[in-house]
Amino acid sequence: MTTERKPRTLQELIDSVPNIVDYLYANRKGSVVRDAVQRQPPPHVLPEYTNWRDEQRAWRETVALYDQSFHMTTSILRGPDAVKLVSYLAVNSFQTFRPGRARHFLAVSPQGYYIGDGILYSLQSDELFLVGRAAGHNWVQFHAETGDWDVQYERDEIFTQNPTGRRTVYRFQVEGPNAFPLLEYLTGAPLPDTRFFEIIQLRIAGCDVWALRHTMAGGPGFELFGPWDEGPAVKAAIIEAGQRFGLRQVGSLAYFTTAFELGWIPRPLPAIYTGEELRPFREWLPATANEATWAIGGSFASPNVEDYYMTPWELGYGHLVKFDHDFIGRPALERMANERHRVKVSLVWNQDDVAAVVRSYTDELPAKYIDLPLSTYATWQYDAVLNREKRVIGISTYVGFSWNERAMISLAIVEPEYAEPGTAVTVLWGEPDGGARSRPWLEPHRQVEIRATVAPVPLSEYARQHLAAARSGRRA
Repeated sequence: MTTERKPRTLQELIDSVPNIVDYLYANRKGSVVRDAVQRQPPPHVLPEYTNWRDEQRAWRETVALYDQSFHMTTSILRGPDAVKLVSYLAVNSFQTFRPGRARHFLAVSPQGYYIGDGILYSLQSDELFLVGRAAGHNWVQFHAETGDWDVQYERDEIFTQNPTGRRTVYRFQVEGPNAFPLLEYLTGAPLPDTRFFEIIQLRIAGCDVWALRHTMAGGPGFELFGPWDEGPAVKAAIIEAGQRFGLRQVGSLAYFTTAFELGWIPRPLPAIYTGEELRPFREWLPATANEATWAIGGSFASPNVEDYYMTPWELGYGHLVKFDHDFIGRPALERMANERHRVKVSLVWNQDDVAAVVRSYTDELPAKYIDLPLSTYATWQYDAVLNREKRVIGISTYVGFSWNERAMISLAIVEPEYAEPGTAVTVLWGEPDGGARSRPWLEPHRQVEIRATVAPVPLSEYARQHLAAARSGRRA
């Protein structure tokens, strides 16, 4: 009697299944945030510290504290070729990069499609830190380990998967109208003028703290980080002082909704499943990686995995693409640069249609359940966006409810003629087979059409004003 050997790599997995889209569609689905929280051992971020609605309001009206210490992977690159390596992998320019600065690192495939991104920063020469989701780290680690680069690679995994039971650094963010006054109260000194993605050093609770000017929801704020063991003292000082400024700690339910207020699409499908040039990477990547175990979901359905790939322009990252250096994917992006691109937009869902979905829960076959505040139920959410003629003209991705806007919002990518604010479109909500394709993860349901109106990215004028101020070094 023989037993079939399980695939050990992503390539073996792809070779063993009839269609990788169907395989990923059948992977575990559910509330992305709730499932993650349930698997977290202490210490961790609570789902809510007060209630997610007032926690959302805090980053718009007072000041919010996010504890980012647990859920993001960190890669550390040391050595004389550290910057050369990331420059070879990233579309970004590194001509002005130096210690004390950060970049929104973006890597694409040889065909020019998104693979991964994250925040890349440096505190001293020949040392880089990349923070973000696993896909970008896997790509960097593969090249660091298999290429001819004079670098040492170290990986500080997310808390739930970290064999050390700790992290190397803590990460907190304070954001909102009172963020700067709070930090000035804590440090006893005015904050220096700091541009977006610049790093300064502060002293809080007797500890030296690095502070990156950064935002999660579009408001003024800083990401604070330092040695892991100093985190509790720094956090306690922020919370105590924050009582004067209306601070609220933000739980995981509200935290993951910052993305659709800011206009950042967190989880595009990495474009790694096809192409012979990527075979060595797929043969290196284990079949236990996120790229093999996460799920595609939503009403958009194509048997061709390449239909799920996205370009930098579609994700709103066209401004990051700089042809001043050689990098993987440059020839493809040069060919794409002057082509017609789909456009990232916000969609505001029709409140009557959303209410009709909720009313349907008493029906024998209801519409797909809408979880709040984050309604994304697959790690790679792809819902079809239709025009008046019911033709698919785009993809709706990250979706949820903003208490600040009192609206259901999703981030979408649509054909350019439908990107004008005020344009009426329709989101197809629910899966084509009513959940059968995803069982047992989804309840039986029927597809429904939800009207939506195109809006800017970011959606709020508040966020747009503060992002413009941050890029010039002002407070707003």
